[in-house]
Amino acid sequence: MAGQHDERQFPRREFLVKTLQLPCSAAVVTVLGPLALGSDAAEASQGDSKTAERYFGMGIQVDKCIGCGKCVEACKAENDVPREPFYFRTWVERYVIHNDGEVSVDSPEGGIRGFPREEREGDVLRSFFVPKLCNQCDNPPCVQVCPVGATFKTDDGVVLVDSDYCIGCRYCIQACPYGARYLDPRTNTADKCTFCYHRITQGLLPACVEVCPTGARIFGELNALASPLRRLMRKSSLQVLKPALNTEPKVFYSELDGEVR
Repeated sequence: MAGQHDERQFPRREFLVKTLQLPCSAAVVTVLGPLALGSDAAEASQGDSKTAERYFGMGIQVDKCIGCGKCVEACKAENDVPREPFYFRTWVERYVIHNDGEVSVDSPEGGIRGFPREEREGDVLRSFFVPKLCNQCDNPPCVQVCPVGATFKTDDGVVLVDSDYCIGCRYCIQACPYGARYLDPRTNTADKCTFCYHRITQGLLPACVEVCPTGARIFGELNALASPLRRLMRKSSLQVLKPALNTEPKVFYSELDGEVR
């Protein structure tokens, strides 16, 4: 059963007792981290090497997003995200700027079924859609606060959650400044976007990128000059969300309005 381990094979309790006797409590997370990769995620291992063979990122062209919600639906189907509202690995927000300067933001059911007509349609200066997801930070606060090393960053730059070790403490959910994590009600463990890690390690695109009808999402390797993402970076001025937080996101936006938070 997931989350249960044979104490004869891995005397986890004995190890924890000895570890907690170390003089520095910070050593607990440092030591536990590599050992906490007990599932398929173990193959990825922790790392911070931007010189790795692959280093993944995503670009989003805001001016191409039409708010159709196909990316949200594909993500739920591909990654078995709970079908109930309010659980998303990716979602789409609509920003509406009115003539009087007022800005309204909505995301009905994460935008999975598109968006209704704007009620104040005659009073709209401009409107646009902004897809959001885990920003796969290079300096991820979620990794820093996880007490058992269940949240970790791979050598190829993707932040993952090992559900076998997650204790559902919600620290990572609270630490994420992008609201990109949720607690799965079925497993009581943290979950979020993984760039469809099971797909990209096989040379496939994330599901949201594959189904986008306008090509608004661009996925690629940051350290490969010929990758689609690097080509986008060369021809467009890209921005990240909440740059002042120094989380070093690897999700980049073109044509991003200053009203987006």
